[in-house]
Amino acid sequence: MAPNRGLRKTAPVTSPSLLSARRTRRPHRVAVLSIHTSPLDQPGTGDAGGMNVYVVETAKRLAEAGTEVEIFTRATSSDLPPLVEMAPGVQVRHVTAGPFEGLNKQDLPGQLCAVTAGLLRAEAARPEGWFNLIHSHYWLSGQVGWLAAERWNVPLVHSMHTMAKVKNRDLSPGDSPEPALRVIGEEQVVLAADRLIANTDDEAHELIDLYGAEPDHVDVVHPGVDLERFTPGSRAAARQRHDVADDAIVLLFVGRIQPLKAPDILVKAAAELISAEPSVRDRLQVVICGGPSGSGLERPTALMDLARQLGIDDLVRFEPPSDRASLVDWYRAADVTVVPSHSESFGLVAVESQACGTPVVAAAVGGLRTAVADQVSGLLVDTHSPRDFAHAISTIVHQPRLRDEFAHGAHMHAAAFGWAATTAGLLNSYSAAMANAAPLSLTAQRS
Repeated sequence: MAPNRGLRKTAPVTSPSLLSARRTRRPHRVAVLSIHTSPLDQPGTGDAGGMNVYVVETAKRLAEAGTEVEIFTRATSSDLPPLVEMAPGVQVRHVTAGPFEGLNKQDLPGQLCAVTAGLLRAEAARPEGWFNLIHSHYWLSGQVGWLAAERWNVPLVHSMHTMAKVKNRDLSPGDSPEPALRVIGEEQVVLAADRLIANTDDEAHELIDLYGAEPDHVDVVHPGVDLERFTPGSRAAARQRHDVADDAIVLLFVGRIQPLKAPDILVKAAAELISAEPSVRDRLQVVICGGPSGSGLERPTALMDLARQLGIDDLVRFEPPSDRASLVDWYRAADVTVVPSHSESFGLVAVESQACGTPVVAAAVGGLRTAVADQVSGLLVDTHSPRDFAHAISTIVHQPRLRDEFAHGAHMHAAAFGWAATTAGLLNSYSAAMANAAPLSLTAQRS
């Protein structure tokens, strides 16, 4: 238990809103904290990625299920309105904390006091007990959520998404380790949270083994995919819309361009393919869809420089982060989506690709072992050797019948990862957190 948490759990509860929610064990209103990245940002660049998609999709579906959501994020522009309605029942509140532009994620710990003050001010303007529960995403939000949960006398549910100890264990070559400040902060959040949401069984074990989480406080809830948007479709039509030749061999990478995501492995694997079979050059196209992020900002042209050094810069096509409709077309246009990450808590890109019927070649790390069904929806590679990735890619693209089998298996595998199931899992976790919250006072129970 976190220090002083017992005081919060035994405090009397008098707010009608909070009383009603605890009787039904389902929250009426949830404060979702996504401090370091806004759900309104375009995934694929900066700090925006799969977590942004997760927050958006679950918030909309929670609202549809009857739980109102207010998402708190740090304002990054003076032009942003204080409050934005993202969807019916879902609002995004921009909290002013520190300079609007030019503040790196690494500098955000110094602004957590200002973020917390803004969060508490927003809640203080509402009737007592307005929020029934806090769901924080990433450790920075967890630090803010910890204090707010104590102040509001509500449960804290936390999703790590990525963990410093895991990233440092699986550090990519040349990348910088996560600082001790983050490790300590994550340990504190794990101790403070009433429930912890793990994306996969692997992540649950990492929370327990590396952070000392109580096993019965960890809930495994798989992220989802929009199965109505990400569907199989005409490859020819998708290629025509993106000006890709019908007979091209298209290898696709989607995500932030940084060492952790390892797009360099795909570029090197493409060079290996050509070295083993020079005739492939005439048809090969490597599409990198995303923008520099994290430590990748230190050398934003590194991937282009690598392609040039390997003599394949004419085969590598860089595309900016795409909206969802354009991204669906890229998945459909590709022969294979490659996810070579050194560490991945789940691997949303892999599931999106598979939902579109495109097989995946991925590193056998973290959540990718759940997101990809090896030998069914694609292939998992046990190393980060470009030659091993090239072999796996070649196995699929040079065997049309096998690729068709994987395409079918990919679509079937992804069908188990709908956002409806994710939302149901979150509501179950919320109910468990509220069921274990402070008991109602005798006076409240009689009211």
